[in-house]
Amino acid sequence: MKKALMLSLCAVLASSAFAATDPVSARQDIFKQFKKDAAAMGKMVKSDAINKEEFSKLAAHLDAIAQQPWQHFPAGTASGQAARKTDAKAEIWSKPAEWTKAADAFKAETAKLKQIAAAGDTASIKNQFGAVQKSCKSCHDAFRKD
Repeated sequence: MKKALMLSLCAVLASSAFAATDPVSARQDIFKQFKKDAAAMGKMVKSDAINKEEFSKLAAHLDAIAQQPWQHFPAGTASGQAARKTDAKAEIWSKPAEWTKAADAFKAETAKLKQIAAAGDTASIKNQFGAVQKSCKSCHDAFRKD
């Protein structure tokens, strides 16, 4: 029984270690969280029922994770090169200055959203949420296969 438990534990730890070192999985996990946060905020914005405290927490979380995925795009992880399926376009690696500029723009917009959400003005929140979405879309248009 102990041996089976130890083997199971080793398997779990090994799979966690693999996931942590797989850049495609790492960035996809972060982007899934982006989507989850943005969907919750978008639902509030569309319904005109913004829970300012909850929106502020979501905006702060989005801003925190907006710093994370960019490091998980090393060379060799483009679509067709990576062991896992990815929607990343080769332009990420062939146009690194543009890629960096797009990532920096997204990070700046999420930082503004965090700040505006904390202040609590509904009209400003809606406008800045739109700016975040626009920034996200422009990056997808240039650097993601849809």
